[in-house]
Amino acid sequence: MKAVVFHEQGGIDQLCYEEVPDPIISASEILVKVCACAVNHLDIRARRDRPEVEPFPHILGSDISGEVVEVGADVRNVGVGDSVVLSPCVPCGQCADCLNGDENLCDAQILLGFQTNGGYAEYVKAPAENATLLSSHFSYYEAAAMPMAYLTAWHMLVTRAGVRPGEDVLILSAGSGVGSAGLQIAKLCGARVFATASTDGKLERARQLGADFTINYTDTDFSEIVREKTGERGVDVVFEHVGAATWDKSIACLAKKGRLVSCGVTTGNIGEIDIRKMYQKQLTLMGSALGTASELRTIIRLAEQGKLNPVIDRVLPLREAAEAHRIMEARENFGKVCLSPVDSP
Repeated sequence: MKAVVFHEQGGIDQLCYEEVPDPIISASEILVKVCACAVNHLDIRARRDRPEVEPFPHILGSDISGEVVEVGADVRNVGVGDSVVLSPCVPCGQCADCLNGDENLCDAQILLGFQTNGGYAEYVKAPAENATLLSSHFSYYEAAAMPMAYLTAWHMLVTRAGVRPGEDVLILSAGSGVGSAGLQIAKLCGARVFATASTDGKLERARQLGADFTINYTDTDFSEIVREKTGERGVDVVFEHVGAATWDKSIACLAKKGRLVSCGVTTGNIGEIDIRKMYQKQLTLMGSALGTASELRTIIRLAEQGKLNPVIDRVLPLREAAEAHRIMEARENFGKVCLSPVDSP
């Protein structure tokens, strides 16, 4: 089969479109013909330097949808010909966290396309239990846009932060995949949304998705605007996934008893906090990582009902994965960039 691989970590030029062996499935696995695979910032970090990546040569891609073409002898939940989207997290299934339904806390979990070969290929194998069935009217591109971004955003805002109707929520970098997902989910929860982005075009797209206030973070201090628009009160929830570059301002945006929920650190891992202000305002700081297979099924059903609308920036042929990485690194996208093996020769 054709796939995009890298033999060693480094720059975009390490990505090679070449012939590789087809995956061989076990009794509990399925083989999926990849119809769409969304690109994530994690792919870029994995290609650059993340030490957990294996095997080599490596095939990236955690956000995968497609058609089941082969099933293992023990598989009962899906069949050949089914359209599926794959949950990216592969937990151990045996630890206390897994048995409690918190498989995204499993210490032994691995991620498709990160510690396994992934979806930058014509075919991928995965545990059958990772498959969620898709309805016929839901596109493969929309489905592929959801696992990492929408699952992460749902777990952040609904499961962890518990956003309630009437609350104010600040979504950072609303033009990103997880940011555009968070914006929609916050609105679905009945919140008033403040959204930041780097260009006027992205701010307009954010307004089209329902943002009540938009802020260009490149030419103003977003924390000052948030305080002004809320009468110095601040917001109830900050959706933080940027890291060091925004950490201080994000905390400054919080109202008394506010909650900051974080899932990423694209600009650096280390942020400082004035502990006195934290306890005086009774703030809550919480982490969040991915989500569960049950949550993925929930958001897929909501999307199929039209209550969530995955944002696709563009679709590129698989052979142009390097261009997809360039677009992501340059922050030229609004929403997800998808790869399509179907359109590659």
